[in-house]
Amino acid sequence: MAVPEFVELFDRTADEVIGKGLSNPTCSPRTVFRWKAGKVRAESLSADTRRVLQAMFGGCDVVVLFAPPPTEDPQAPALNLENEIKMTARDAQDDASATAAASVSDTSLDQLADDVASLAHIYASTPPLKVFRLGRALQEELQEHRDRTQIPTQQQRLLVLTGQTMALLAASAFNLGSFDSARRLARAADLYGESARCEPLRAYADGILAYLAYYTGMPGEAVSKARRAQTYGGLGDVALRRLLAIEARAHGYLGDTDSARQAFRRSLEAQSGACDDLHDGVGGEFGFTPERLAMSTSSTALLIHDGAEAEQSARRALDLISQRPEASRSAHVLGGAAADLAMARLLMNDIEGAADALAPLWVIPGEQRVTGVLVRTAQIQQFLAQPGYRASPLPRELRDRVEDFTRGAHTHQLATRSALLQVEA
Repeated sequence: MAVPEFVELFDRTADEVIGKGLSNPTCSPRTVFRWKAGKVRAESLSADTRRVLQAMFGGCDVVVLFAPPPTEDPQAPALNLENEIKMTARDAQDDASATAAASVSDTSLDQLADDVASLAHIYASTPPLKVFRLGRALQEELQEHRDRTQIPTQQQRLLVLTGQTMALLAASAFNLGSFDSARRLARAADLYGESARCEPLRAYADGILAYLAYYTGMPGEAVSKARRAQTYGGLGDVALRRLLAIEARAHGYLGDTDSARQAFRRSLEAQSGACDDLHDGVGGEFGFTPERLAMSTSSTALLIHDGAEAEQSARRALDLISQRPEASRSAHVLGGAAADLAMARLLMNDIEGAADALAPLWVIPGEQRVTGVLVRTAQIQQFLAQPGYRASPLPRELRDRVEDFTRGAHTHQLATRSALLQVEA
């Protein structure tokens, strides 16, 4: 009896023996193959499954059905070779048919890959909460496809796409101020990268863990994770620039000026022409645009008290982002660079210049006031709270506007504001 016929007979017998619609035991081609291969013991079957099998085989004891075949009798006639070949061929065909059925369309996989890339590309200009919701729905769809296929190459591709989605979820959770969840999601992305042998994905996930460590007051761990990420194979220039920029800021937090300068100089010099499938191939949030590098450099310069470099890099970031279409501009980079430029001018006691620099900040919608921007505005608010500024009208006005800006941010971000204040300029 062919496997599909067996499955049909099993289902029909189950309706008769157990009763239609009464949680009948089920039987799939894969189950039949496991039974035939001797991979299941009778004791592991449910009582209902045993009853159905007994009815199918005329009351035969199920234990006997699943017992190993008896030792061949040397006096018995040899099995007809032609019949043996036919049985083997039929079993192989049935197994191939079941395997083909346990797959998904390559067109569906192509669409899922496009959906992940699209989410990465709209990330910068989309509120993080919306990104998170879109990413969660995409992750569920990817999981459904993983459950449906047994094809190794499809499983491999779905592992990579799921890991990329987890990484985007981790980044959006960070921007929403949910640091513990972001850390879990980043580690999940790393595990998917490890399972799929996708080292650029692992490097990206380690980069998220590095800046999570930085933003939660553990710069030493941030340096360690950023350096470990740089050791993965197959990384392109964009990946290295991102990791070196993160490392530079962590060194700056530690007060290690020489290491900070060396790291951000190396990030600027990463121009070998090497690319990888994630940071370059998918791009978007997985990339590291020139304006983002310039913004990160300005933040590092502030940490090592180099006001001139901070102002120059922040101005470069703002010039670069102004060249992009307004709809595709990153609120994170725009707000971060504006805040860095203001802080650089405050360090030079240029209050009016700082006020001018903050102008782009006020128009950022509340749902796009992400963690990195709130950290910088918190630093400005602290700086303007110094006794020397308290009686002056312009510093007081700026302090109040920054407070209103922070208050208008997403409520979940406000819950982590005390943690954000730990990062010092």
